[in-house]
Amino acid sequence: MPIGDLLPEIVLLVGAVIIVLFASFAPHKHQAWAAGLALIALALAAVFSLMQWQQPPMRTFSGVWALDTAAVATKLLVLLAGAIAVALSPDWMRRDRRHGEYYALCLFTLLGVIMMASANDSMELVVGILLSSTASYPLVAYHRGFAPALEAGMKYFLIGALTNSLLVVGVVLLFGLVGDTDYARTAQVLAASPNAAPLALSVAVACIVLGLTFKLAAFPGHAWMPDVAQSAPAPIAALLTVAPKVGAAVALARFVSLLPASQLWPVIVALIAVVTMTLGNLAALKQTDVRRLLGWSSVSQSGYALMAVVVIGVEPQAPGALLAFLAAYALANLAAFAVVTHLRGRTALEDYRGLGRTQSITTLILILALLSLVGIPPLAGFFGKFLLFKVTIASGYTWLAVVAAINTVLSLFYYLRVIAVTMFKPLAGEVHVLGTWSWLTMLTSGVLLIAASLGAEGGLVLAAVLGFVG
Repeated sequence: MPIGDLLPEIVLLVGAVIIVLFASFAPHKHQAWAAGLALIALALAAVFSLMQWQQPPMRTFSGVWALDTAAVATKLLVLLAGAIAVALSPDWMRRDRRHGEYYALCLFTLLGVIMMASANDSMELVVGILLSSTASYPLVAYHRGFAPALEAGMKYFLIGALTNSLLVVGVVLLFGLVGDTDYARTAQVLAASPNAAPLALSVAVACIVLGLTFKLAAFPGHAWMPDVAQSAPAPIAALLTVAPKVGAAVALARFVSLLPASQLWPVIVALIAVVTMTLGNLAALKQTDVRRLLGWSSVSQSGYALMAVVVIGVEPQAPGALLAFLAAYALANLAAFAVVTHLRGRTALEDYRGLGRTQSITTLILILALLSLVGIPPLAGFFGKFLLFKVTIASGYTWLAVVAAINTVLSLFYYLRVIAVTMFKPLAGEVHVLGTWSWLTMLTSGVLLIAASLGAEGGLVLAAVLGFVG
């Protein structure tokens, strides 16, 4: 049991415990110091994760824990999302008398997401999902006096209880069929007996996939996302629209790669992708609430991510395309919610009228984030979607790429509607912002998005020159 392989996770766990102890005894005026402790823990975890990047891919702790490119990349993305959410929080939580434990819950949520992505064993997967869910439920309803937050938290909890139960049922059925929870052993048994108990295997796979759609915010486990995006504390909305989605997408890709070669499960996942992206975009079209619009946008983005999952095991570049898309989505969505948070969580579309005339930098970051979510070149979102379309078409799912292209054009309407209100409508009134922490965090998220866009463009040009892409 090489404990050193779990240094990032141990740092998050110890950091969360220290924050809980600090929050228990610190006076109100010092509660915000817990944010600094959380940022230190996140920075240390990121350093240890970067050190793991240099190591060859392996399975540790008797094969139940994956240390590969997907796991380490997920850690870095999740830790970045956590750092931005934590940095946005001190200004947002300034009037909360005791909010130190809030940061501990954030770290526990991130730890659960990392476990999901690194799990190479179905029981590890269950523990990761349950930990991230249990820690994030109270975060959604943290503003106890705000009725919509309580409603969003209850919906999040109820949907999570149902889908997590289905997940456990699927894991138990799969264990009964295979006799082991280890992924490597599961793959061996399924490959040796691909036609054994097809009904039971289908039910087990369906339950596990449905369970993961909850964290991915994909159909049919998507209904919590718009409410959480609209009513949860804005930094938590930023966190939960990104981190669980990244971890669940990698976990689902890791799981479906175990299944025997079949035309059934890829088609099912492809249909879930189509329904998810179409439902998310159609629902976003009629939204007049910016945070709810971003919530439905997050649902649609899950559909795009599932395109790479469909061709896992068929197209060698699919894992890389999935990670690239998730990174581009994470940066853009975090930047958009950083703007919303800095604007004191203003949520009605009418409140954004004429924003570009008084908050030019804030408006620029919001526009860049929305255009990246669409996939407009040369922003990072374009390169993420380009790679998704490339691997999907190369694997023979051209029809899925066509549906995704139509949905991308559809999404342009509601993103441009927000941009038009900020730029071309008369000013609605005085614009109030949070403070220094939110301003610096918003600026950092915008710079990261621009840097990623420039880096992606340069990397793609270099790859084309070297003949790595068509």
